[in-house]
Amino acid sequence: MPVRRHHVLLLAWTVLWFLLVEPSGGFSWHYLRQGEELLFSDRPDGGLSLYAHHPELQIGPVSLAVARLFNPFPAHTGELLAEAVMSGLGLAMLVLVGRTAARHYLGTGTNHRRLQQRLLIAGLAFIPMWVEVSVRFAHLDDVLALFFTTLAVHELSRGRAWLVGVWLAMAVDSKPWALAFAPLILALPRPAWLRTALWFAGLVAVAWLPFYLGDLDTMAAAKFTIPNQPASALRWFGVTDPATPWWDRPAQFALGLALGGLAVWRGRWPAVVLLGADARILLDPSVYTYYTASILLGTLLWDAVGQQRLVPWWSWIALASLYGGTLLLPSDSARGLVRVAFVVVSAGYVLLWPTQRRRGPRDRGRGDRGRGDRGRRVTGSAGPQETREPVAV
Repeated sequence: MPVRRHHVLLLAWTVLWFLLVEPSGGFSWHYLRQGEELLFSDRPDGGLSLYAHHPELQIGPVSLAVARLFNPFPAHTGELLAEAVMSGLGLAMLVLVGRTAARHYLGTGTNHRRLQQRLLIAGLAFIPMWVEVSVRFAHLDDVLALFFTTLAVHELSRGRAWLVGVWLAMAVDSKPWALAFAPLILALPRPAWLRTALWFAGLVAVAWLPFYLGDLDTMAAAKFTIPNQPASALRWFGVTDPATPWWDRPAQFALGLALGGLAVWRGRWPAVVLLGADARILLDPSVYTYYTASILLGTLLWDAVGQQRLVPWWSWIALASLYGGTLLLPSDSARGLVRVAFVVVSAGYVLLWPTQRRRGPRDRGRGDRGRGDRGRRVTGSAGPQETREPVAV
């Protein structure tokens, strides 16, 4: 993929944030090190009994396997390499989102220079939160879940159904909460639903079933609770339990899946990731800042693919309210209210605000089958040109 000027600017922005945050980074990396050592050990509390004995390790097996790649290095070097790789994945995701947007608007007369500018402006908001999850907290599991989801979205725009199922499964196998992004499957042409769902379900089962069959106490891991923090949005719903209520995790999944399904039904599949992330921050009892990275990926997709405004307002609104609010608002109650307000307003906007309908993967699967993109015209800043591939952004 060609390197564009905005890619260089985003790289420099990422390096700057990496250098600022890295000295205080790696907050949670020890969990990944502990988990991968246990997974590949023959200890009674390791191997397939890992989650039964350590339910606090809410980390998917794919993430632990990837963390194993950094094990041969000295502890600090391995952590630094992991943070650098995770930061680089954020840049790769920005490129993938740009390519997805270019393909989505192929043949519509889209000005690709404006698309590049939109991606740059949204990327400037995305990178600080990406460094938060990848460097400050070093949450490899969240990083991989979001990276694989981005790959799934990209393959969705290309109409490669089985790869959509594969990458969504890899996201869930990295971090279970990525299940909320599964409605992306419904954005495919209907004949591809079953095959894609089978790929998805099969790969999720391959990763997780061995732990449940190897130690039946693994079921207890699903009941692991965390404190219900005063700044959580749950407090605004009158939930004062000191820890995670029994219904909370199922409700998160149900709400994310329902909102994502509604978005697809409304012809707004680029909103699925944002809505799934909305469900997470609305109903999660914790308020870690790295949660906002999933929101920023959702707003990035919506700003780049879901609409054509030059200024990606939602990316900056999310950064200012959810991250800026955490730093500036002194009241826990006020921070919780901001979370509720952002979810209600952003979900209402992407689901209900009038937008110009664009061809989606379903339409492309019907209208272009057997014809491909040959001979379609794309209008960029330099005028119309014949193309077989979308202009790289």
